[in-house]
Amino acid sequence: MKRISKGNLLILPAVFFFMALGITTEVSALEAVMVFQLAEAETTFWLWKFLGRLHPLAVHFPVSFLLLAALLELFTLKEFNHKLRPGINALVWTGAIGALVAVVLGLLLANIEEYGGELLDIHQWTGIITAVLGVLLLFLLGKIKNGTPKQAIKTFRIVLFITALGVSIAGHFGASLTHGEEYLTETLPWNESSYTPEDLNIDLVAFEEEGALSEQKQIELVGKVRAVLAHKCYKCHSDAKIKGELRLDSKAFTFAGGESGPVIIPGNADKSELVRRIKLPKDHKEAMPSKGKVLSDDEIALITFWVNKGAPWPDAAEEVSVFRVAELAPRRPNLPAQRKGLTQAIDIWVDEYFEKQKIAWKEPVDDKVYLRRIYLDIVGLQPSPEEYSAFINDNRPDKRAIWVSELLDRDDDYATHWLTFWNDALRNDYTGTGYITKGRYAITDWLYNSLRENKPYDQFVKQLLNPDEKSKGFIEGIRWRGDVNASQVTEMQAAQNVGQVILGLNLKCASCHDSFISDWKLKEAYAFANIFSDSSLVVSRCDIPTGEKAGTKILWEELGEIDSTASRSKKLEQLAEYLVQPANGRLYRTIVNRIWKQMMGRGLVEPADEMDNVPWSQDLLDWLATDFEEDGYDLKKLIYKIAISKAYQQPAVGVESPLFLAEDDFVFEGAVIRRMTAEQFTDGVSQKIHPLFTEEEMKYDPNQLAVSEQSDIGFVRAALVANNGLLKALGRTNREVVMTSRDSQASLLQALELTNGEKLNNTLKEGAVKWKEKYEAGEIIVEEVYQQLLGRSPQEKEFNIAMAALGDEPEPEAIQDLFWAVLLLPEFQLIY
Repeated sequence: MKRISKGNLLILPAVFFFMALGITTEVSALEAVMVFQLAEAETTFWLWKFLGRLHPLAVHFPVSFLLLAALLELFTLKEFNHKLRPGINALVWTGAIGALVAVVLGLLLANIEEYGGELLDIHQWTGIITAVLGVLLLFLLGKIKNGTPKQAIKTFRIVLFITALGVSIAGHFGASLTHGEEYLTETLPWNESSYTPEDLNIDLVAFEEEGALSEQKQIELVGKVRAVLAHKCYKCHSDAKIKGELRLDSKAFTFAGGESGPVIIPGNADKSELVRRIKLPKDHKEAMPSKGKVLSDDEIALITFWVNKGAPWPDAAEEVSVFRVAELAPRRPNLPAQRKGLTQAIDIWVDEYFEKQKIAWKEPVDDKVYLRRIYLDIVGLQPSPEEYSAFINDNRPDKRAIWVSELLDRDDDYATHWLTFWNDALRNDYTGTGYITKGRYAITDWLYNSLRENKPYDQFVKQLLNPDEKSKGFIEGIRWRGDVNASQVTEMQAAQNVGQVILGLNLKCASCHDSFISDWKLKEAYAFANIFSDSSLVVSRCDIPTGEKAGTKILWEELGEIDSTASRSKKLEQLAEYLVQPANGRLYRTIVNRIWKQMMGRGLVEPADEMDNVPWSQDLLDWLATDFEEDGYDLKKLIYKIAISKAYQQPAVGVESPLFLAEDDFVFEGAVIRRMTAEQFTDGVSQKIHPLFTEEEMKYDPNQLAVSEQSDIGFVRAALVANNGLLKALGRTNREVVMTSRDSQASLLQALELTNGEKLNNTLKEGAVKWKEKYEAGEIIVEEVYQQLLGRSPQEKEFNIAMAALGDEPEPEAIQDLFWAVLLLPEFQLIY
């Protein structure tokens, strides 16, 4: 008997690994299919049904074997008759036969069970093509013998790699059928649906009291029903996937029912199959939806009520969106009369909100808290003990407004601080992938100058969208990433970035297929992406080219018409002009919401990248946006008005979890307690103890600018250095993708870096030596540490504990420990 070579023995663990991985990760899919289908009518011979349901299990054999064969083939490129050859041949034979078996079982499943739709067609044909390629592989393999021409070997390898790709694509669409098109991507933070049942604002009492429903009430009622269906049912019952031959995405399909007949009996919810299914417990085999969250009690009551009312669905309702769509046009609400001594417009709107929420105004924060807050929010630095003293002793009644103005006049400090926010949002950095190959361009000089000179925001956006050499990094700088997949070509990525940052719009879902979370369609996303393209893009649905081409249009056609025949530069010029016009209220609502969030910790709308969501005060949002436009798109004036408002001066509010900030039932009471950013924290260490960064680490030097006021703060600010271990641990992003907000939660990595990180440790050590030389006595050092880091003297207990650790003549190690202990206090790390 022929011995198995060592090389082929090495294949066996890999084979079992791939098989185990495939089987264990998808066994739930098999169970789901089998359990869900148990109630199927017994008109089909049981054996065919049983064999068909083996398809989700059997399909993993060809996937595993063919992928592994293609992988091992790479090791034989130099020598075809490698010692791995027998193993590869065995994998090819097994994989090809497995593909044929999987196709047969799949066809049984598709014809017997209740699958249908475009996804099934794609999965079915890619599977059949893979099986055909598998047969071709066996034919080629049989032709190859010793001395076979290289061309035959080359053909075999090409077909093998294509087959491996085909089986992967077929598997992907099979997984989409069993788990849903967004099974993986929907877990990502930027793809999560912000919809909750509360968005519907269901008030059935109002409908019940009316008796016979008017047409307008019917439209309103069915609109709420369609919203539930869209968020809970479309993944299995729309044009993308049709389970049980049932579609619920249009009036005709909904009333036509599925393979078992109508699912809605107008006027009789008790006999309607749809109502029965949604009321079943989640673990029931017939419960709907079979995957994901079950319907809430309010949603079930809504659909039941609608069916009992005769399931009204006027033709006019087809034109009504099932998703909330924010108004595009600007809106200037009439400002209520001044009240209770409130003269600032922001406070008048907040007061109206407080009355509705039955919230009482609290006393403004004291001078010390307020001064630290405006310093960190406007220039990213902390006040010195002398500045604390001067502010507290300032007796002018409008001193807070005066100090805010003075901070805003510190142009370089202001620009350096806000550079961090815009670097994140515009994925601008100093080093990283793409800069060396010239596929990515830094816009730091343009960005810093724009912030320093307080460039009007409309001009700021125009220069980003229709850029020159200095500002082209946002639009052009995406090219370094290349085409991620067929649905993520660079032009589509540019469209997504502009939509997210400039317009507060999530186009990621609509760039792959018609969105499940909004009304945006795939063709609309491609039409917008065509503005950024030299030629018309071919539409790809779920990474598969359709052969169709979309037009070239702005997302809101009422803003203007893009000339599809024009050059790319001309299209960008038109886009820039159309987007910044006053008629585009969305642009200005988006930016005022972002600035509000930066200063308050939570936007008027959350998430800030999804401006179609409901703001906690629509009037305040609309007023801020139109006021911003009337002020000449002046960001500093906007910051000034927020900073001097009584709303900003309310005591900060703590939340149990940052997740609460995104909830629809969020109630505004004042600014939210926030952690300092990575840059604010490290600048605090540099400012108060010892510089963390050297001149050599500075990647951008604003003092080289002739216009610079030569800010003499005496250290290199974190915003001007490249990312490093400390900054990354504290939350700075890698800036390879746009990021409009940072995670505010502490992490294990941060704890490790703050307690054991080399950068911080060495800085505190060097600072301790300097402080020992400067102050010498322990009690002076304790007092100075508290004054510098916390802006106050130590309490008696704090002083005694510190002195017990330091002594009268402390060693540098003890001083370093004191630095570390105070830096980790919430009083230092948080913005109250």
